[in-house]
Amino acid sequence: MRQNFLGVVIGTAMQKTVKVRVMTQKVHPVVRKTYKSFKNYLAHDEASKCKLGDVVRIEACRPISARKHFTVAEIVAASKVWEHAKQE
Repeated sequence: MRQNFLGVVIGTAMQKTVKVRVMTQKVHPVVRKTYKSFKNYLAHDEASKCKLGDVVRIEACRPISARKHFTVAEIVAASKVWEHAKQE
């Protein structure tokens, strides 16, 4: 089973690459309070279908470049806010 994450596309400036922000919830060891932790991953998007704000599932793969070790497996939810802004 390959490592996979759900995240939001926050950058599409590169060719065939998207920047995905993945959120995880952690528990502080002393205070026992949950807090959100974010990490950004570069993912390969062969068809360049992802848009800003899309919720995507990324999956681990062989290293494609120095910082790119994930591919976009599927677009879970398309962004409606960014599409609406482009139409106007």
